[in-house]
Amino acid sequence: MPQNTPLKLEELKRRREAYMKTLKSDAKSGTKLDMLALWITNKVGSMGFFVLIFAWTAIWLGWNILAPQNVRFDPYPAFVLWLFISNMIQLFLLPLIMIGQNLQSQHAEVRSETDLKINELADIENETILIHLENQNEMILEILKNIENANKPAAGR
Repeated sequence: MPQNTPLKLEELKRRREAYMKTLKSDAKSGTKLDMLALWITNKVGSMGFFVLIFAWTAIWLGWNILAPQNVRFDPYPAFVLWLFISNMIQLFLLPLIMIGQNLQSQHAEVRSETDLKINELADIENETILIHLENQNEMILEILKNIENANKPAAGR
């Protein structure tokens, strides 16, 4: 496209809407399993989940250290059941978190590509506005020149 040929407003709007549609459709795309992985990633990566795991560990270990001997179910110092459950939680959550992070990364990539396209479009819009303003400025100067010429007294009077 020639540099001084501004795009029409309809074309600029159409491009912007297409970019926004791409971004919205990417946010909604994905299988139910993908959405589950994202949900788990978001929940596991929160302070609430940390507090839950910390409280569960403190209660479990506290009970099995401080409770009367006959009611303990995972005796000190081995904590075999606690270690097994903790390791199972880690083993199950690790791949889910990695899947969720991959999905988040893919969405971030689409979002950044869309942002780049929108920024490029904004640059074209700015250039279009500047060209329009230059044209208006030239027209205003021409009108002023015509007014001045019309108001000048005739030279030979």
